[in-house]
Amino acid sequence: MITTTLLTDLLCCPTSHEPLLPLADSKLAALNAAIGQGQVQHVDGSSVTQALSAALITRHGKVIYPIEDGIPVLIHERGIGTTQLELTPAQPQSP
Repeated sequence: MITTTLLTDLLCCPTSHEPLLPLADSKLAALNAAIGQGQVQHVDGSSVTQALSAALITRHGKVIYPIEDGIPVLIHERGIGTTQLELTPAQPQSP
């Protein structure tokens, strides 16, 4: 998970420009369970096949961006829309 507060203050969604926050551990676990069942797709329609070790989510909880090898992947097509997941209703994430 990203621990540098300054870095998370600078990052934003490449599409909506909303601030990004670390995805809560409980939500990451639920996301990884769905990935393991083959139920998750990227925005571009390709399947998410590998569990995530960390991720960022938009402030309003609509899009998740993976963090790979400590680097946020802020590419719109590689985002994960939360409407396909049962992570609870979209709501602001707490760090």
